[in-house]
Amino acid sequence: MRRVVVTGLGLVTPCGNNVTASWDAVLHARSGLNRITSFDSSDLSVHVAADVKDFSTGDVFDPKELRRTSRFVQFAAVAAREALVDAGLSDFVGDRDRYGVSIGVGIGGISEIEQSATTLREQGPRRVSPFFMPYAIANMAAGVVSRLNHLKGPNICTTTACTSGTHGVGEAFLYIRNGMADMMFAGGSESGITRLSISAFASMKALSTHSEPPEEASRPFDLHRNGFVMGEGSGVLVLEELEHARRRGARIYAELVGYGMSGDAHHITAPAPEGEGAQRCMRMALDMGQVPYDQVDYINAHGTSTELNDRYESAAIGKVFGARAHDISISSTKGVTGHCLGAAGGIEAAYTVLALHHGLVPPTANLRTRDPDCPLDYTPFKLRERKLRYALSNSFGFGGTNGTVLFKSMTDG
Repeated sequence: MRRVVVTGLGLVTPCGNNVTASWDAVLHARSGLNRITSFDSSDLSVHVAADVKDFSTGDVFDPKELRRTSRFVQFAAVAAREALVDAGLSDFVGDRDRYGVSIGVGIGGISEIEQSATTLREQGPRRVSPFFMPYAIANMAAGVVSRLNHLKGPNICTTTACTSGTHGVGEAFLYIRNGMADMMFAGGSESGITRLSISAFASMKALSTHSEPPEEASRPFDLHRNGFVMGEGSGVLVLEELEHARRRGARIYAELVGYGMSGDAHHITAPAPEGEGAQRCMRMALDMGQVPYDQVDYINAHGTSTELNDRYESAAIGKVFGARAHDISISSTKGVTGHCLGAAGGIEAAYTVLALHHGLVPPTANLRTRDPDCPLDYTPFKLRERKLRYALSNSFGFGGTNGTVLFKSMTDG
């Protein structure tokens, strides 16, 4: 099978609008969580979210097109532009028929859906924008990134709830590995912080009601966690066939060696007990990569700050790795970014790659009181320097869908 490497990264997150700022914030546990300002939340039980601040698309769009482009698409386009530049592709001319896009999106243009529904109800069908469908459909992030960068290979959007970004990376990996493409822009994007979505998740009791201080509302693996904090953003990786990357002299961050996916077949929202589906997912990624389990040194956990996810993900890691689970450095970066839903897997895959590349484990923010049901090493508060050989990034979503990607350090070749 062809080998797949990471040669470029792009990030737009609640804690930074590029890789440098976002990675630095995660390493030092500087929270991107804040009180909701985009709408009045006074009559809701939830008042905290993690939105992207001071966002600008720069010269990625012309003004006319920008007005007709949803926020989640803008995030993806900006992250993809950064990844392209980072990969040294600005002036590279290659076989664009062999370069593609795989960007996962969980919800799509929910803000436009809300607004258009109100317009239809109050003003009638003639006032509904002809651009409503391009605003709303989830695959427009992949479509716009493809068009802006002339990527004519595979063009796909994975829509698998909170696993969308991880599946976006994993599917792109398979396309390159199996010869369908030589390069893929892969990851996830999301912008779902609206009154409707916050109200819906709050009604499910899924969101954190902590609000003082807002920076501490997301508490992965902490005994006093009571739900996730909704975030937004995008994470895009340039994945490339190894020899293709070497021929053009690309800088290589890490190698992507394994991908796992599974279904819980248990419940529409709750994870399977003991993380049974997550166990199979991690094992699939490890077995695909033919990686000895004792060489995994880091896991970027899904770590949503919900009661069941954190408990069952911990149990799943314990089942897969046995006694060695206690020697693995684990962290959830959602204490800083919140849960970016369909974008989470792309953002967290980028953090996992950076952890391997720099030999730095980002901390789990706001972990003050360890939950006895979460007994592993979650790297509380402070980053850790550690030589890392292999690292997993986990994502799990509603509908019982699970995804894991496995990266290898390239520091030893």
